[in-house]
Amino acid sequence: MSTAQTRRLVARLWNYCDVLRDDGVSTIDYVEQLTFLLFLKMGHERANRKSFPDLALKPVGDAWQWLLDSDGQELEDTYNHILREFGQRKDTLGVIFRKAQNRIQDPSKLKKLIVDLIDKEQWSSQGVDVKGDAYEELLAKGAEDIKSGAGQYFTPRELIAAMVSCIQPGPDDLICDPACGTGGFLLAVHDYIQHHHGNNLTPEQRDRLAGGGISGVELVDGTARLAAMNMLLHGIGKPNGRSLIEVRDALAEPAHTYPSVILANPPFGRKSSITVVGEDGRAGREDIEYTRQDFWATTKNKQLNFVQHIASMLGIPGRAGIVLPDNVLFEGGAGEVIRRRLLRQFDVHTLLRLPKGIFYAGGVQANVLFFDKKPARPDVPWTSKMWVYDFRTGQHFTLKQNRLSREHLDDFVKCYRPGEPREHRVETERFKPFTYDELIVRDKVNFDITWLKDPSLEDSDKLLPPEVIAREIVEDLTTALAEFTAIAEALEQGRDRPSTA
Repeated sequence: MSTAQTRRLVARLWNYCDVLRDDGVSTIDYVEQLTFLLFLKMGHERANRKSFPDLALKPVGDAWQWLLDSDGQELEDTYNHILREFGQRKDTLGVIFRKAQNRIQDPSKLKKLIVDLIDKEQWSSQGVDVKGDAYEELLAKGAEDIKSGAGQYFTPRELIAAMVSCIQPGPDDLICDPACGTGGFLLAVHDYIQHHHGNNLTPEQRDRLAGGGISGVELVDGTARLAAMNMLLHGIGKPNGRSLIEVRDALAEPAHTYPSVILANPPFGRKSSITVVGEDGRAGREDIEYTRQDFWATTKNKQLNFVQHIASMLGIPGRAGIVLPDNVLFEGGAGEVIRRRLLRQFDVHTLLRLPKGIFYAGGVQANVLFFDKKPARPDVPWTSKMWVYDFRTGQHFTLKQNRLSREHLDDFVKCYRPGEPREHRVETERFKPFTYDELIVRDKVNFDITWLKDPSLEDSDKLLPPEVIAREIVEDLTTALAEFTAIAEALEQGRDRPSTA
């Protein structure tokens, strides 16, 4: 990969963002418009190359030429027509253009973006790494736009890389992310398999990886298109083939496939327009309700529902790694029911406590829960020990001055001992085991376990910089506000519920 080439591409494309922002085009809207235009340009190149032209992309190639040949109002009308036509397709192309809209209302600026920034570059001749890494950087820049809320769909790539290193996906695994966002986990899995198994992959394994062995589900159309484009630019899938990204509500129905590997960062936030009715038979009042008999408990908490969904869809044998907010570790009611079931029916072997300041979405305190699914064993709990790694205490990161790097997670991965029997694990200052018997007697089976003291609270010489303290105060207040909002909503729903007396 050429870092210089990647930076050059990103710089060229990003310079125009400030111009469009003055016209009300947000950062993430700009990335979305780039997605449409980049795809059309690459389709044009592939459909018109001298050697082995891709005739299936001929309509895409023609569409780009129409844009080049149009000006003024005709250009705007042509662009809108292309977006509507391609959005009706049933393949990957259809996912990328699904419900697409033109956000660039000034035809002259749209023309400049088409001619001066995109058409002058031969995108198909760029290496997969250059194109893919450039697009990843654009997505990261889009995630930095806090006002757009795009950060909630972008998991830090350094954390993803560490999780994938622990899970160790292989070419024969069926891999899924049921809340895939912009596709970070899927790309990291593909990269890991190529790096560790690429020279030994059979033709069947290569076809499987490119054609469905790695897949994702995303609820939001705009985010799904970014994920689909992200995968195509990294050489995964085909524009005119079946989309590897499904656009739907993953929680709406039980899974039809049972992956052996699931990696996910489900959307944070407690409020949902859907209530799941679990095997306990309870249901809350909401606009939409559906029943999941494969769920253990009824809850409006989206993260708890995703834990149940992933537990249900995971194949046997299967392994999962999920990013979860703190409330999933200690919330009572449905949370306690789910944690008890997990400990008994799954091997819940590792919990990574994450520090503040690593997510683009503010106010997030998160963890990574790793568990394996094995054949049913009704008489003996599958969890014998849950190892907890405290990466939170004494760690302080920001998105600007002190960013999380992959090296910061090296010690955790070393302690995890990927691929080794867990009997080989060694207790350290930050890494401690807790037995099933110790966990099950904790109040509400609480996983919110800490034992380290923050040195900055004990030593005045180690006080944090003012900007870090200010950011942590903001994050604490944001988290507290979210919790109080959830309590208020629960009280209102209880007050509005008709009496059964």
